[in-house]
Amino acid sequence: MLNIVIAGVGGQGTLLASKILGQLGLNHGYDVKVSEVHGMSQRGGSVITYVRLSKEERLYSSVVEQGKADVLLAFECLEALRSLPYVKPGGTVIVNTQEIMPMPVITGAAKYPDGCLGQVKAKAKADVIALDAIGIAKECGSNKAVNTVLMGVLAKKLPFSRGQWHSAIVQNVKPEYACVNRNAFDRGYYYGENS
Repeated sequence: MLNIVIAGVGGQGTLLASKILGQLGLNHGYDVKVSEVHGMSQRGGSVITYVRLSKEERLYSSVVEQGKADVLLAFECLEALRSLPYVKPGGTVIVNTQEIMPMPVITGAAKYPDGCLGQVKAKAKADVIALDAIGIAKECGSNKAVNTVLMGVLAKKLPFSRGQWHSAIVQNVKPEYACVNRNAFDRGYYYGENS
């Protein structure tokens, strides 16, 4: 049984990441449940997705309860901080160090937390792997590949081969973006290998 929470901001590719994870599970005989809970995702609002994979037993709920996530895959620092309660003690937090200002911060109604990544590391009762996934994605040719960079890091925590991930990525992205996304995944994969 694997419980994964994906948290980010609209437009970062969180929903595609959940689709690729779900495809990966289905390709290899897992019962899969994916649930998307999001607000103003097209306007840069918070997006959270639950992905549950089980080989042993049938899943009846798609929701990951607080304290039950094996992995939190966070596409942005503040979203990582907000979603920490989902991670079980001893789990893993994979966080993109990018900071995206939410609308209340932009309008002056709120302040982005100082030292957000430091707070994530201090408050997490889990292993924290932080990386500049947006920088890596840009080096691979597209800042939209941040999701596959992060999934490459995640791959080191899940029981699927690099080739199996590549297949799931190719099944879910347009052919013209397959090469960039495979390369971005590989960069994350080798980063995760050394984390």
